[in-house]
Amino acid sequence: LVVLQEKGPDQLPAVHRSKTEVIFQSTTSRQKHAKTTRHLRVVMVGHLRDEKLPQTLYAAARLLNPDIGIRIDHIGDPLDARLAAQARGTAAACPHYRWLGGLSHEATRRHIQRAHLLVHASQMEGGAHVVMEAVCSATPVLASRVDGNVGMLGDKYLGYFEVGNAAALAGLLTRIRKEQTAEGGFASTSLYARLEKQCAQRAPLFAPQKEKSALNKLVRALLKDAHAVQ
Repeated sequence: LVVLQEKGPDQLPAVHRSKTEVIFQSTTSRQKHAKTTRHLRVVMVGHLRDEKLPQTLYAAARLLNPDIGIRIDHIGDPLDARLAAQARGTAAACPHYRWLGGLSHEATRRHIQRAHLLVHASQMEGGAHVVMEAVCSATPVLASRVDGNVGMLGDKYLGYFEVGNAAALAGLLTRIRKEQTAEGGFASTSLYARLEKQCAQRAPLFAPQKEKSALNKLVRALLKDAHAVQ
């Protein structure tokens, strides 16, 4: 059995865990983009559906002071008309929030690369590709504390908020924005700098060569077992 992040085996019956391999999916790395200090750029990527819980972002945007200097871009197709209506309502009420709809993969990656932070608010997650794309673009993540995110970012990651807790998400964004404005950038002791460091430590897990090597190792082991049986 192959699972895509470190918490995957925990969701399986105990009898199957001994035959489970964790193999992270991979993505290409991108050079760290020079990021403005005039404001904090935030992006959320995910089609509008309940599993991704975009309502958390909508509520957090409404809690933020529009003048604080946080700008939120939201990328994703309107798979749920109700959530799309909420996105439009949030954009009308919050000048610092934009719903961009669905974009191409390349355009989405450029948005991630330019952002200071990716928000990933899912209530259910198997191991989101967008999380590794952010990590491999030197863009730290603020994520809901669900196994699919913790299994990607690690138990000790500092950027979690509880599922659906818009106030906690808004609090993290406000704290990071205040850090940014305090010295015209982020000090090495800031939460943001620590998130950057933690993401950089996780990035090698998502390297294409690492995935390829893990898959080759698994296939060789299976072939060896098959020959032994014969």
